Amino acid sequence: MAARLKIEGEMVRARFLSRKNRFSVLAELVEKEGGAEKAGGFECHLPNPGRLKELLVPGAELLIRPARYPQRRKTKFDVFAAVGGGETVIVDSRAANQIMRVAFTAGDLPEFEGYELVRSEPACGDSRLDFLLKGDRPAIVEVKSCTLVKGGIALFPDAPTTRGRRHLRELLRASSQGYRACVLFVVMRKDADVFAPNDETDPAFGAALREAAAGGVEAIAFAARYKEGWMEVTGEVPVDLSRPK
Repeated sequence: MAARLKIEGEMVRARFLSRKNRFSVLAELVEKEGGAEKAGGFECHLPNPGRLKELLVPGAELLIRPARYPQRRKTKFDVFAAVGGGETVIVDSRAANQIMRVAFTAGDLPEFEGYELVRSEPACGDSRLDFLLKGDRPAIVEVKSCTLVKGGIALFPDAPTTRGRRHLRELLRASSQGYRACVLFVVMRKDADVFAPNDETDPAFGAALREAAAGGVEAIAFAARYKEGWMEVTGEVPVDLSRPK
């Protein structure tokens, strides 16, 4: 499994100060070697609506990168990752789709051997899901970015998600219509031993995921990591859909 994605833009180290809203944080630059650059209290775009409470704590180290089109933006930087407890956790949820697009295009995932990417954002019922693949049986794939790990267990979601439940219903419908329907959880860090639905935070999502799986929807998890300018898929993570005790 060798799917790799070059992350554009020079990474800059910063410190988290506070979260203004779902998609915005205040940060300050970490002083660079040799002295000289340090600034405080500038706003960065956070491309992740999750809670991220265990990652975004005052003083936490962030990796931020310049916005691709800063002239069109109020914020000049995007938050890409948070660093804590020895882990670099990719918090840019867009990166999950980007690395999966690379993997599907290159044919790097044994679970999808013989499949080709047809298009992104195919219509599926009342939603648009992430990918349509061509193979022995056409496949509809929805990708979810997972950042929360507790005791080696990757958990999704980290906040209640009605959108996530709607996507599972659409996948279940697609499965009943003859599609191969898959939900892919990309664990954006390397310290997970197993994936499970976060029943404590969103029991309705856990119930919907189990219902979808019983109806033929495949739940698959992969781990990904960031290292030296590259994001890569490092392997499959076992999925545990047993009910909480």
